[in-house]
Amino acid sequence: MPELPEAETIVRSLRTPLTGRRIASAEFLSRRVSRDSPERLVGRTVADVRRYGKQIVVALDGLNVLVKLGMTGSLLWNSEPGPYTRAVIESDGGRLCFDDIRQFGSLSLLDGEPDTLGPDPLETGPEEFVARLRSRDRAVKPLLLDQSFLRGIGNISADEALFRAGLHPEARARRLTNERALELREAIVRLLTEAIEHRGSSISDYVDAAGEKGGFQKLHRVYGREGEPCVVCGSPVRRIVLAQRGTHFCPACQRKR
Repeated sequence: MPELPEAETIVRSLRTPLTGRRIASAEFLSRRVSRDSPERLVGRTVADVRRYGKQIVVALDGLNVLVKLGMTGSLLWNSEPGPYTRAVIESDGGRLCFDDIRQFGSLSLLDGEPDTLGPDPLETGPEEFVARLRSRDRAVKPLLLDQSFLRGIGNISADEALFRAGLHPEARARRLTNERALELREAIVRLLTEAIEHRGSSISDYVDAAGEKGGFQKLHRVYGREGEPCVVCGSPVRRIVLAQRGTHFCPACQRKR
């Protein structure tokens, strides 16, 4: 599933071609993707394209389109509709297709802002981050995946940030010292910033609006590297299941404390 870096990459690749365009027609080709009326889009002008956690908001005059990419969703600019195209939006400057093989994604038309999730990790200051950790007595890996804690962090980002911070995924969030908590925040910010610079991680289906894959998967240090040597110490990377999610870490660099 695309995470914050992938959503941000898609937003950046759509903002310039879409902003200011007037929607001429719209068609939703699957009720699993949207039960709203596409006619509500026609005649409106795109005011902005922005990210909301892992999701994408296409802001129109008086209406927001909330795009949840799900497992296999893609927003493609000026592509030809194909067998997996679930929505087509034609503007006076080009065509936006929503493709989704497995149909876990969705388009929702909102009169207001999206439902409130946790704050964006790239906009959360040190004091707020530490305070939020202190209020949760949970293992840190599942906490990072909780979108009410911070919005946008997924399995890849959580594993990679915890490795950079030297924290075991089962460490208790409330028990982290201020120093360790701040190290985790810094690792998250650095990790997400670097992943955005490399246009996200293409593990399976993710592509940007031009159909191009990201490159950050080549720089993963633990995620998807079970049994391979740690890039720091050479110990085999381990994979466990924590809160029903595959979790990768180095048992030597990320010891329980």
